[in-house]
Amino acid sequence: MKSLICEKPYQLNYIEQDMPKVQPHELLVKVASVGICGTDIHAYTGKQPFFSYPRVLGHELCGTVCETGAQVDETFVIGDKVALIPYVACYECPSCKSGKTNCCENISVIGVHQDGGFCEYITVPQTNVLKVNGVDNATAALIEPFAISAHSIRRADIKLGEAVLVVGAGPIGLGAAAIAAADGANVVVADTQKERRDHVTSELQLPTLNPMDEDFHVQLQALFGGTLAQTVIDATGNPHAMNNAVNHIRHGGKIVFVGLFKGNLEISDPDFHKKETTLMGSRNATQEDFSKVQQLMTKGLLTANMMLTHSFEFETIGTIYEEQVVNNKELLKGVINFA
Repeated sequence: MKSLICEKPYQLNYIEQDMPKVQPHELLVKVASVGICGTDIHAYTGKQPFFSYPRVLGHELCGTVCETGAQVDETFVIGDKVALIPYVACYECPSCKSGKTNCCENISVIGVHQDGGFCEYITVPQTNVLKVNGVDNATAALIEPFAISAHSIRRADIKLGEAVLVVGAGPIGLGAAAIAAADGANVVVADTQKERRDHVTSELQLPTLNPMDEDFHVQLQALFGGTLAQTVIDATGNPHAMNNAVNHIRHGGKIVFVGLFKGNLEISDPDFHKKETTLMGSRNATQEDFSKVQQLMTKGLLTANMMLTHSFEFETIGTIYEEQVVNNKELLKGVINFA
């Protein structure tokens, strides 16, 4: 089979590899579509921490089951369309035993710590796939970033009618806004880029604001009936935005950081305390989050066009990756399609 391997920073090569052998608890999946994540871009440019080369990238994928291991149960049959849950947990550490497999102390992420889906076939444990029959390939390939978004919304415990401000209209912010809206929240999206705000307006039909406007809070209160947000979901990974999040919430409000950066946060403690702020981090996703996304996709409430802007072909992406992906300022989310 053909694989696209990142040999070292700034070097992608197509190579021929032997077909992977299916272990008893695994499925052999013929890859149909793979999403391109920021992780894949950072790995290519040598800026992904805790990363080793060479590596086959790709952890957002869907494909078709073409072989099942001897101990795979009857849940999966040849021909099923499945999406990948890329987090391989140990199920033995305290986090796993408490149900937080997303925080596994020994987690291995397919496409990051082990070879991923920039290839024609891949073997994955039965526990790491989800049936997505009836969902188109591009949408199914994006189940993982949508699941990260869903986890942040679940962390926030969003209620019907809740005033939610999503800051950052990248893929994760778009997913968070779409899922919060599907849950019945009153959602506003803030982003400094007009192109991203326009995308939110056209594809999610949600109101947007520019957080750099001098009257940003006046506009925000107008959209929330005269008050600030009950909940802020920050998906920017920008220290200025994250340090400023406490100023966007009403007293008793919540902040969930799903974006992250390498550095220290500096939040005004008086502002933080007087509002009795609830502050949470959100990392990866669990089976529950993937299942929720699967259900929303089946109902048509989550679709690829909510974040997808570019499509590529596996046969050529290796030769245009730097130009069309890494250096493409118009790229919001890309998907690689296989023949």
